[in-house]
Amino acid sequence: MNAFLLGILSSLVTSALLLTLSLLRASRPLWWLTAACSWFTGTGLHRVYRLQSAAERNLGQDLARARWVKVMAGRGNILTREAFAPLWSGDISPASVQILLPDPDTPHDSWLDRRSHEVSRFDPGFTSDLLRSQVRANIGYLSQAARTQHNIQLHSYNLPHTCRVIATDKVAYLTFYSDNAHGRNSPCLYARAPGLLYTIALQQFDTAWANSTETRPTPRH
Repeated sequence: MNAFLLGILSSLVTSALLLTLSLLRASRPLWWLTAACSWFTGTGLHRVYRLQSAAERNLGQDLARARWVKVMAGRGNILTREAFAPLWSGDISPASVQILLPDPDTPHDSWLDRRSHEVSRFDPGFTSDLLRSQVRANIGYLSQAARTQHNIQLHSYNLPHTCRVIATDKVAYLTFYSDNAHGRNSPCLYARAPGLLYTIALQQFDTAWANSTETRPTPRH
């Protein structure tokens, strides 16, 4: 029994060390070590991007191969950038695209306001209504960019801003938000299915989706 427990402990320690190295260095030679450790522990973790923004090139490649796509974001700026452009143009067309953005029309003292207050503590240019206006702008962008697409569903939620999830039928990009940094400056975990982290990412999305409401933005003319 002691040997069994020691083996579990050693594998956990190894996982922690490799994850720490990946976060500190974020270099490609360490990715294979992370993936090997992931296979051994069953977590499904294959890469760690030191900054969330560094994952966007690989994200575009995964979206191109996806059968379905799920996105839960705290603001939605990623949806207006190059990685998602082929979805809106129709160059790639998964069977379904589900998008969750915060509800910008919730009463004050909502979870959106609480996140805005967190960000304003380390970003002096972040006013109380800025996050709401940015979410509204991104909803407006989606209504225009995806106006000819019939496989896209947009919902809004009023839940704690704990993470960003971008998932396909094969992979998930998971960023846990902190109270002292923008999401773009936070580490991004890349997990493959099957695996614990991939399952957690889908659970996060599905829980929020079940507690969301459909958004029907008015198209711009």
